[in-house]
Amino acid sequence: MVTEGAAMGEVSVRFIGGPAHDLVRALPVGPDGGPPTRWIMRHPRGDEPVGGVAEHLYEREQPDATGAWTMRYVRTDPLGVSE
Repeated sequence: MVTEGAAMGEVSVRFIGGPAHDLVRALPVGPDGGPPTRWIMRHPRGDEPVGGVAEHLYEREQPDATGAWTMRYVRTDPLGVSE
């Protein structure tokens, strides 16, 4: 479902599982009209210094009955491993 009021190149996605559970965010729309098949989310872990960053890999699922897209948590890697 394309986000209302957002640029036409974005789609609203809800993240399922992992550290971003239930976060809703606008992601770029791919050629098939959905979000990217994989998305890497980065943020510092707990109270570690900013240099202690982890990457959280999420994969796209099919839209639900309402047309909303979700991204399912796959795993967490140290910075640079998921790229």
